[in-house]
Amino acid sequence: MRSQLRELPDLDVVEAARPASGAVAVLVVEALDEEAYAGLRKILRTDRSRSVLVVSRLRGHELLDVIECGVGAVVWRHEATASRLLQAVLAASRGDGHLPADLLGRLMNQVGTLHRGTTSHPAVPAGLTLRETDVLRLIADGLETREVAAKLAYSERTVKSVLQGLTMRLHLRNRTHAVAYALREGLI
Repeated sequence: MRSQLRELPDLDVVEAARPASGAVAVLVVEALDEEAYAGLRKILRTDRSRSVLVVSRLRGHELLDVIECGVGAVVWRHEATASRLLQAVLAASRGDGHLPADLLGRLMNQVGTLHRGTTSHPAVPAGLTLRETDVLRLIADGLETREVAAKLAYSERTVKSVLQGLTMRLHLRNRTHAVAYALREGLI
């Protein structure tokens, strides 16, 4: 792998012991273990925060783990040609992501699953239910409790209950505080 990288005219290969500023680290492993994770975390802590992982296999949960460790590009070891490595290193140096197509699909599925786990409805911001979002938006528009209830076909008691549950859960003082919080956090 090192010899492939040395042949590329656009890259200067240096030893890990004397990294250059702005360098991209390339870690080559069969599979991820504690030593590999420790290496990735060490790279993240140095000023060479960008890295490329060349790996033979990744288990389901490991993709998000390596992204959390600062990996900007992943290349399957059996696909690690000089041109693929160059693409990955250049992408990582620009701060772009680079993943094989099958990993990109897996990542999209995992992010979708995570998002669905934090919200009750795909179009609802994480942290608020659809009902809470509707009530807060109308209150932010200046409607009174009875107007909100009429517009949403809820009872006034339901609107008050939604607001009370929201303020208790998020440790907010009142409905004004709830609207301000939701606006500040970009939830409505």
